[in-house]
Amino acid sequence: MSSETALATGQRARGLAPFLRSQMRNIAPFLTLIFLTAFFAFASPSFATLDNLGNILTQVSVTGIIAVGLTFVILCAEIDLSIASIANVTGIAVAYFTLQESYVNIANIPLPGAVAIILSLLLCALLGLVNALGLTVIGIPSFIMTLAMMQIAAGISALLVRGQIAYKVPSLITTLGSGSIGGIPWIVIVAAIMLLGGHLVLTYTRFGRYVYMVGGNREAAEYSGLNVKLILGAVMVISAVCSGIGGMLGVAHFGSAQQNEFDTYLLDSIAAVVVGGTSLFGGRGGIGNTIVGLFVLGVLNNGLDHVNIDSFLKILIRGLILLAALVINVYAQRLREKAAE
Repeated sequence: MSSETALATGQRARGLAPFLRSQMRNIAPFLTLIFLTAFFAFASPSFATLDNLGNILTQVSVTGIIAVGLTFVILCAEIDLSIASIANVTGIAVAYFTLQESYVNIANIPLPGAVAIILSLLLCALLGLVNALGLTVIGIPSFIMTLAMMQIAAGISALLVRGQIAYKVPSLITTLGSGSIGGIPWIVIVAAIMLLGGHLVLTYTRFGRYVYMVGGNREAAEYSGLNVKLILGAVMVISAVCSGIGGMLGVAHFGSAQQNEFDTYLLDSIAAVVVGGTSLFGGRGGIGNTIVGLFVLGVLNNGLDHVNIDSFLKILIRGLILLAALVINVYAQRLREKAAE
């Protein structure tokens, strides 16, 4: 090899290294997904089938719907801890406004299906608006504000059902949550549409650019004349509405509405966004990263069931993967800050 060729190769390698470091947040989750898929396909013949792919898509659909709104929030360098409770109260509300069977011991208010759906969506939007006002007008940090909302929504859920279980929801919600078309579950289609819509908004609209600006450098966004408080308030409402839609469809998918039904979806949704590579510090990532994170969690949970790993060990493995994602997230942020110096 000539000296000129060696020099050019060295320059390309030096140029590639910064690129790989800058893209580590995106590359690591994708490599994790490939590794997990290959491992479980080798460990269990029943894993790598089209039927099981359908199972994975169905299993992550509710999480995916909720994670759409949470992605907007985290891109703004905020957090929403109330997503699971808002999903729960919205699912309970749509059942509360639906005529139940005589054996259901709940003093509810039956309304036409369309009215029940609209009122439930208004409820989750209102709770999101309260989060927004607490964050932007009063100045309560999003962690504390949404922690309080988590308890408020849980309290509303408890008051509506009082420890009982409701089963019926409007027919449209039943169809979207538990029905299918051409062998494809409607809930998977709804999740795909919402993920696509979130991606298009973040990538091709002015509002999406504003979200990235607020998350990337809030002071610079303010100096440029951007209404930062309006953007922050909007993403909190978006998060609540996405959670509410996920809650309504989830109730239909699971076949019942009850207290604490969606508690695990708080960690699942945050993990999907963070494991996928969206920065906790804001301004980096997006729906594409969330989709990768959803598949990582879906493949992991489904694959562990196929290889019959102890359920307690399954929880530990999920925690370790989330910790690894957080370490990569923080390390990538430090690399970014060094590069900016």
